[in-house]
Amino acid sequence: MPRPALRLAVEIDGDGAHPAAWRRAAHSPGELLTPRRLARVAAVAENAGFTLVTLDDSILPPGSGAGPAGRIGAVERAAFVAASTSVLGVAPVLATTYAEPFHVSSQLASLDHVSAGRAGWVVGVETDPAAARAWGRPPVEGPEATAREARDGLRVVRDLWDSWEDDAVIRSVATSRYLDRSRLHAIDFTGETYSVKGPSIVPRPPQGRPVVLARPGIVPAELTDVALVGGGGVADVAAAAEGSASPRAFAEIEVALDTPHESAGERVADLERYAPWTGRPDRLRYTGPAAGLVSLLTELHGRVDGVRLRPLVLDEDLAVLSRLVLPELFVRRLATRPLPGTTLRASLGLPRPLSRFTTTGSAAATPVREETR
Repeated sequence: MPRPALRLAVEIDGDGAHPAAWRRAAHSPGELLTPRRLARVAAVAENAGFTLVTLDDSILPPGSGAGPAGRIGAVERAAFVAASTSVLGVAPVLATTYAEPFHVSSQLASLDHVSAGRAGWVVGVETDPAAARAWGRPPVEGPEATAREARDGLRVVRDLWDSWEDDAVIRSVATSRYLDRSRLHAIDFTGETYSVKGPSIVPRPPQGRPVVLARPGIVPAELTDVALVGGGGVADVAAAAEGSASPRAFAEIEVALDTPHESAGERVADLERYAPWTGRPDRLRYTGPAAGLVSLLTELHGRVDGVRLRPLVLDEDLAVLSRLVLPELFVRRLATRPLPGTTLRASLGLPRPLSRFTTTGSAAATPVREETR
């Protein structure tokens, strides 16, 4: 049997994964926060054939050194990317550690509507005490409390998405009724630190629920659609993917590629003069020629459902990925492009879920056939 094709995601926050990536960017530092810059990067990713882009975020500035220390909110950037692309999935990072889950739910449901079903959500957490001060909230301290806030937040967000049944909006001119109020539901959530009544103020998203991505251990895997797994090697990544209860698993990979004029090692050394590339210990890291990355992804094919790449410098590595890596994966039928008119769930081979409040006569879940190559 042919193995399912890889789905490809790329992180496009800032200028790249290295904290000093801005020093090698193809634009002036002042252009980083402009819509033209964001649209250009998103267009490159979409034209290359990526299924999904993610946008990191935090209430705190992205760096404390001499580099750029500002960013536009991830949801706002995601909405702009959705409007400037046609098939690319868009998933901002949002944490419910201090943000109200009701607002997070509304933001993501709105993003799914404006993108015609291409929205995702990377579940984040805020662990820095400075985040609590920025929000004006008591600090959430310790891993147990942080996990509780993330878990409760995700459950509230999912329930709010479900609080409108699919056929709640009837738009009947003859009866002057826009809503069937019997198909709107209070979620009645009571947690340790807050309660939420509901229903949502936004109609149910086109996907039912936007795609939820999270690292293992942040929230219960059975509540997520995609586990973002990592490890010290391919075997570790494969074991993490195999042990995940999420329907899909994406490998996290930091990449620095050879360019026509410099090796990946030379590029990394140049940036290391300003700051170390610390990364995360639970991510794979590849440094070298494009052909080596193709070999690594070939090895991962069949062991994970996709990968999320974190390029060293977006302006340099994304060009190499577009010219030498993704085309080779498509030729070998190891990866698949998203198709026009498909939702992000459909691109990932995930079914559209029913609302948990579904009553008799409501629309049934839409099955999705797993695509293979």
